[in-house]
Amino acid sequence: MEDIFHNLTELLLEKNQNLTYARARTWVELLWEDFETTYAKSGRYLGQEAAEKVVRQWLENYGDRLHEFAGRNPKYQHLLDAEDDVKH
Repeated sequence: MEDIFHNLTELLLEKNQNLTYARARTWVELLWEDFETTYAKSGRYLGQEAAEKVVRQWLENYGDRLHEFAGRNPKYQHLLDAEDDVKH
């Protein structure tokens, strides 16, 4: 699982240079958990392969704009606040 999260984080960093590794990893984990939770609640859990496929698709489609989304939504503002994060 660590390898999958790392690879997805690297994909997001390729798409969005405005994020640090730590912030990109947080986004990957949040998107993954959101997908799994939503499908589990509906009784249609599809497994790890489906979660990876969907998160990868989200990152491909929206990864370059995730920082904009967080900036406009106070609920996610903390994902951009850490000035001391190390840039990749």
